[in-house]
Amino acid sequence: MLIEVCANSLQSALNAQKAGAHRIELCSELAVGGITPSYGLLKAVRDKISIPVHVLIRPRSGDFTYFADELKIMKENIALCVEMGFEGIVSGVLKTDFSLDVDKTKELIEASGNLKFTFHRAFDWVEDPFETLFQLENLNVDYILTSGQQKSATEGIELLKKLQAKASLCTIIPGGGVRPENIMDFKNSGFKAAHLSGTKFLRTLPGNKRVSMNSPSFLRDGEIALTDSEIIANVVNRVK
Repeated sequence: MLIEVCANSLQSALNAQKAGAHRIELCSELAVGGITPSYGLLKAVRDKISIPVHVLIRPRSGDFTYFADELKIMKENIALCVEMGFEGIVSGVLKTDFSLDVDKTKELIEASGNLKFTFHRAFDWVEDPFETLFQLENLNVDYILTSGQQKSATEGIELLKKLQAKASLCTIIPGGGVRPENIMDFKNSGFKAAHLSGTKFLRTLPGNKRVSMNSPSFLRDGEIALTDSEIIANVVNRVK
């Protein structure tokens, strides 16, 4: 069974490789579901990790419906990953009605060239998972990462099994809440791969912070945070 580790840093990737993981999904900011890692992290991982690395291409947190400029950024990041010699891309696009955006996802797949392509957990938002599976197989997607449209893959295992039974071309990868205590549930169910971060928090400071730098108000699935021109203009006009 292939074990893919979602690594959010060079040290996480090194730890996963040392532990015997078979593949890395590289991203940043696990708290928001992951976004595209920086060039510096890509380069460091490319230099120091020998197992296959698939890179998450997601330009921001929030939803999975992207503007034209965002799609261009995604394709440029994919081109960089192709140039740097990574083995795979993890990405995907939805429409606002929670159906697969076939055309935009196809653009990302084509930009990936010969790299493996995983459709990520945006799959857990789609209204019709079986129709989406059919569409993704027609696009020659290699993997689908999903929790079975539940908070965890354990809760979604029945849908995961049904998807696996229907899949003929792509591999269904259970992800979300996968741990040592439940990994055999997925292996015994016949899944060929599983995805987890295996995260453990490491204290790096001796005391508590004075002011939190986390902003929970920014964590919204149905909305994206954008600088508002009116607010900025108001501030600029006041200081003139």
